Amino acid sequence: MFTQLNPTIPVHVLGKGHGYAFGMIDYGQEHNLIWVTAIDDTGEIWCAPNPQVRMDKNWTMGRERNPAIAADKAAAKPNFALKNQPEPCACAEDQVAAEHS
Repeated sequence: MFTQLNPTIPVHVLGKGHGYAFGMIDYGQEHNLIWVTAIDDTGEIWCAPNPQVRMDKNWTMGRERNPAIAADKAAAKPNFALKNQPEPCACAEDQVAAEHS
């Protein structure tokens, strides 16, 4: 059964990011609920199983930020450290030198 959510619900899909659930699919007893979610950063639509969906903090409801969201955000941050970066190829330098000689 498909249920359109009105209003949409702000959620965080682990591994995908924040978005708005605008639908929910219930396949029955032996299945997780599926949250149909538009991801804010990418505009992608994902059908995420219930164990991957988290509500974010809500000050008026007294709900603190979910630790799973903080861990997911930390894992998704780009690492700008220059560790284990390959050295640039010298072949382009040789080509430039040959063109200018």
